[in-house]
Amino acid sequence: MVGLVVENRVLIYAPIGKDGRLIAQLLHRGGVGQHVCTTSAQVVTELTNGAGALLLTDEALDSSLLRSLNHFIQQQPAWSDLPILLMVHSARANDESSGLYDKLGYVSLLERPLQGATILSAVKSALRARERQYMMREIDRRKDEFLAMLAHELRNPLAPVSAASDLLKLGNLSSEKIKQTSEVISRQVRHMTGLIDDLLDVSRVSRGLVNLDSAAVDARQVISGALEQARSFIDAKRHQLILRTSPEHACIQGDHKRLVQILANILNNAAKYTPEGGEISLSMDVDNSEVTFTVSDNGIGIANDVIEHVFEMFAQAERSADRAQGGLGIGLALVKNLVHLHRGRVTVHSDGIGAGSSFKVILPRCAEINHPLVELIVQPQQPTRSPKILVVDDNKDAADMLGLFLEAAGYDVKVVHSATAALSMVAKGNVFDACLLDIGLPDMDGNALATRLRELAPTAESFLIAITGYGQDSDRARTREAGFDEHHVKPVNMDNLLRSLAALP
Repeated sequence: MVGLVVENRVLIYAPIGKDGRLIAQLLHRGGVGQHVCTTSAQVVTELTNGAGALLLTDEALDSSLLRSLNHFIQQQPAWSDLPILLMVHSARANDESSGLYDKLGYVSLLERPLQGATILSAVKSALRARERQYMMREIDRRKDEFLAMLAHELRNPLAPVSAASDLLKLGNLSSEKIKQTSEVISRQVRHMTGLIDDLLDVSRVSRGLVNLDSAAVDARQVISGALEQARSFIDAKRHQLILRTSPEHACIQGDHKRLVQILANILNNAAKYTPEGGEISLSMDVDNSEVTFTVSDNGIGIANDVIEHVFEMFAQAERSADRAQGGLGIGLALVKNLVHLHRGRVTVHSDGIGAGSSFKVILPRCAEINHPLVELIVQPQQPTRSPKILVVDDNKDAADMLGLFLEAAGYDVKVVHSATAALSMVAKGNVFDACLLDIGLPDMDGNALATRLRELAPTAESFLIAITGYGQDSDRARTREAGFDEHHVKPVNMDNLLRSLAALP
């Protein structure tokens, strides 16, 4: 882990006899670093220099050392709990009245006489426990940094959205300015949605909750899809893109969407970390058993102490002095997990800072596709009449804006802000062709409302669409069970929504 420094040295203090020297020799033969202290003052000094564990004999527990140890234990940071191994004679091991051992904190009693193997095993266990403490500290540090980056990355798109909304309030904008302002809002909302989708994706993949829609996929279609997704970012930074594909046709067994996501994430990463006007190359090589995609750039490169950690969660390396590139540092963690789900492997190489980087994705080759893939594109149709739409959402701004959008698209829209109001409107005989329902309503869950609407004659055959911030597979299963026809996750893709509503009579 980046920045993780674990102190594996064991301090030994056995003031009587040859115990200290003999224990040190035993640990040395066992491959454990150790340091023998000859006085209690030296123990305290060495503790401040760092220790993985402290091994004492009961003769060492005089009042001076106990005071020093208690002070050290109380001053430890929250993540730290120094393991102390105390070798005691049997009589003292059973004497709990003194309460001395409780004051030592994380203490393990080793009853003497001891076999060498017992001492070595106990010390190694203590060091493993200490290493775990350091690892948890590092994970917490990374999470804190990640949350700080998340706040930063979400505030960035919110700034132009806020400015755009204030600009629209002025009311004296030309149609061209309104269009330009609307495009800014749409672009920044897509950016925020992408950040949230990445978070959800990496969480689902890491917990094994992603099911691949496996099929034989043309490798060149993967390249085409990835370039389509990454092209705008590459062009925005005026990079030169060099493409080289194998003349040999090849297929990969996997999920087309996820395979495109793997390659697009690496291309976006290359574009992000390459200064403007740089060069990015994408190549595909084929052999009898594998398909290899290689993305190389002449960007800022990766330091030697960072490169082995670039695929780790919460581990965005400081690859530049500033944070101008942005991002959450989870794209490559997602890439690694998705590649492994496809029984492949991913590697990275860089000669260091300023020397660019190269990522390889190697995936198993499968049998050829028997039939060409045909993409069906459905164009939304303008309604010949004005279907009636009911929008139910307790968020007034969200409901009103959705209603205004649908009205502009030619629909007859009614907007209410509670399940009670929706049921009241239907009870009065209002018939709706479609009902767009928020799930998190305050007075009745949207799923329960859908069930009720299916039981009422005016809406028994209505087209029900869930409009919700919840997009997990379990959420979609619940809306299906409640009687919804479709499930759309906020912020709603309006093009997809219009496509759904275009089928209304």
